[in-house]
Amino acid sequence: MTVNSMQENQDMIAKNMMDRNIALEAVRVTEAAALAASRLVGRGDEKAADAAAVDAMRDALNSMSISGRVVIGEGERDEAPMLYIGEEVGAGGPEIDIALDPLEGTTITAKGGTNSIAVMAMADKDCFLNAPDTYMQKMAVGPSISPDVLDLDAPIADVLQKIAKEKNAQVEDLLVCVLDRPRHDDIIQGVRDAGARISLIGDNDVSAIIATTEPETGVDLYVGTGGAPEGVLAAAALQCVGGAMLGRLVFRNDDEKARADKWGITDYDRIYATDDLAKPDNVMFAATGVTNGNILQGVRRYGGGATTHSIVMRSKSGTVRHVKSTHNFTRKTGFTPSDE
Repeated sequence: MTVNSMQENQDMIAKNMMDRNIALEAVRVTEAAALAASRLVGRGDEKAADAAAVDAMRDALNSMSISGRVVIGEGERDEAPMLYIGEEVGAGGPEIDIALDPLEGTTITAKGGTNSIAVMAMADKDCFLNAPDTYMQKMAVGPSISPDVLDLDAPIADVLQKIAKEKNAQVEDLLVCVLDRPRHDDIIQGVRDAGARISLIGDNDVSAIIATTEPETGVDLYVGTGGAPEGVLAAAALQCVGGAMLGRLVFRNDDEKARADKWGITDYDRIYATDDLAKPDNVMFAATGVTNGNILQGVRRYGGGATTHSIVMRSKSGTVRHVKSTHNFTRKTGFTPSDE
């Protein structure tokens, strides 16, 4: 082995170790946001819950040894001063692009519902689609289903027939997850007419899409129109475990098209595959439950501390870790007993 090849090998080992450390540090970031938001569960104040999660996530990000750039965030700088698109975070280090939602499910949290999470994805520079803050038509499956079954323009019955054939099952055995919105009435009726079962959710399609990757949830297909930034976050998770997704931007007005133009999106009808939304090279994904859900348990608070349940994934290794942490507020930096 030459001196150059030895050095390249050492550099690769060092980068892999750094990537692993960053992935595990990402969990600390989502834990911080979840812990902060958990104090406002059921309090009826969406803005306060979101602000608490944002402040905690920013503080945690700024303690990381990265040079981070937020590419999917709380909005543009003039609209959302907290963790806006383009904001730079971190204490210095490798250049990292970040997609985040400090509190996915603000309404859920305010009402004390289920499946509210703090979520973040990180990748090498320019690996995420700069999705404008508009809607996206989405269809997603887990790693056990071929991406070839996905078709945004086909009748939903045809898609379900293909999935059933791949799973050696009947359409009646399948479970489809759909956001419970009037705009999805035709999809819901189509699924019912096909004979499949439906799980209607009130919010948080990131968690719903991730559910397709977990056999224990029983979800075979996610379909519907939700936020485009959340589509990028969901695609990052799918890259880590081998799932697949299609997405197409849905514009409600010319202002949203102008915003897309700003980010270099000019083909308004383009259908994005998983690799277009989040490149597979080096993606890290982390999420922590705020309230109980079908994948993650919510924060459980008690005198002097709390427990959290998180998931962290890496596309490079395909590793998925479930992390259960106990937090001692009498010792933890940034917490006091009054935070109980």
